[in-house]
Amino acid sequence: TESTVCRAVHRVENVLMASGLFRLPGKKRLLQSFSRPEVTVMDVTETPIERPKRRQKWFYSGKKKRHTLKTQVIVEQSTGLIICTFFGQGRQHDFALFKASGIQFHPLTESLQDSGYQGINQYHHNSHTPRKKQKKGELSSLEKEYNRELAKERIGIEHVNRRLQIFKIFSERYRNRRRRYGLRCNLIAAIYNYELSLPA
Repeated sequence: TESTVCRAVHRVENVLMASGLFRLPGKKRLLQSFSRPEVTVMDVTETPIERPKRRQKWFYSGKKKRHTLKTQVIVEQSTGLIICTFFGQGRQHDFALFKASGIQFHPLTESLQDSGYQGINQYHHNSHTPRKKQKKGELSSLEKEYNRELAKERIGIEHVNRRLQIFKIFSERYRNRRRRYGLRCNLIAAIYNYELSLPA
């Protein structure tokens, strides 16, 4: 039965947490001068959910045209290690999700984002987002080249997202209680990090 499956899942989750091996470095790692990443990449993924019975507008994503939960992922560029995550409702804009997360970067850490994070320079001066063309204007050749190079530098997080989506919790409709969604995503991210640390 479903209740039996849920109990089994809870037992596995408890064992993983108790082991101490499946924890993310956490957002404090971003500020530690001795172990801070030189370059981070930040992105948001969306997971479809069942239509909520209450507050449907909070979860409706205009981008995906469906109800979703959002997961903000910050990855160390050089290693692909997931440093931390944060979660929100589908209606929440990527930049608003970042502000709600309370993430702070070390001043010397470079942070790479997509266009959903326009305005992040007010919070972290060493951030890079794509150049956007002005109304009735066009991007210069230098700006286009900058955007291409930034996209190349950010491609690593797309590989991370693809590996996370091997787990159906990320790639298919999430049908369980939303209050445990963050816990499960963090455990999956920590399993990914653990596999990354194993010798090839």
